[in-house]
Amino acid sequence: MHLVRFEHPITGNPVEGSLTESCVQANGETFPREAVKILPPCVPTKIICVGRNYADHAKELGNTVPDKPLLFLKPPSAVIGPEDAIVLPADADIHYEAELAVVIGKRCKHVSAADAAGVILGYTCMNDVSNRTAQRWETNWVRAKAFDTSAPLGPAILVRDDVSEPFRVTLRLNGDIKQDGSTSQLFFSIPALIETISSIMTLEPGDVIATGTPAGVGTLTQGDVVEVSIEGIGTLRNPVQ
Repeated sequence: MHLVRFEHPITGNPVEGSLTESCVQANGETFPREAVKILPPCVPTKIICVGRNYADHAKELGNTVPDKPLLFLKPPSAVIGPEDAIVLPADADIHYEAELAVVIGKRCKHVSAADAAGVILGYTCMNDVSNRTAQRWETNWVRAKAFDTSAPLGPAILVRDDVSEPFRVTLRLNGDIKQDGSTSQLFFSIPALIETISSIMTLEPGDVIATGTPAGVGTLTQGDVVEVSIEGIGTLRNPVQ
C-alpha cells in the first residue's frame, strides 16, 4: 500500500489517501494522478537525520564512520513535496543527498531495536539538501541543514512490515545517475537508529528519520532537476532554483 497526501482539486484542502500508478483515491473519490498536486506524504514535528551512515559516503568527504549514530535535525519548515522547487541559498555550495526516510506511525519513547517495526508507519524518499559552505565552519550544522526547501519528501509512504529487506536508493541529476546504493550498506541499521533516537526524544506520528546517503553526492545549480528513486516507493522529483 502507498499512502499519499494531495491537494483536493475542488476544495484545495489537504487530503490523505492512497496512490496507484495512475490515480489517487480518498474518501470514495478517485482522481487522475496528473490532476492533483501531490503534497509531502506526512507532516513531521521533526526530521531526525543520520550523518555518515554509509562508509563510502563518509570516505568521499574525508570522514570516518562514527562509533555512535551522528544525529542532526531539520525543522518542519524545511519540508517540500514532489515537484516543489529547491531554492538555493546565495553564495553556497549546495549538495544533493538521496536517502531512505522512515516515517513513524505512533507516539513512542524508549523503543528497543527488537520492537522497532511496531512503531514504523512506512518508508518514503528524501533529499537531504545540504549547504557544504556552512557545514565546513558551523559545527552544529543549522545553516547547513535546516534552511527552507532543504527537506524534499515523497511522493508516497510505502507501508511494509519488513524492516530488514534492503532498498535500492538512486539519484539522477538531469537524467544522469549520480548515486546508486542499497540500505544493506547502512552502518547503523533502522532498528538500531530507532532504539538510539527514541532513547533521546519522544517520536510522534509523522516524524521522519532520514537514514543516511550513499556515495556520489555533488553540487546543485539553478536549472537542475534532481530525482531520488527508491524501489518500491517511487520517484521524488524537484527542480532547482
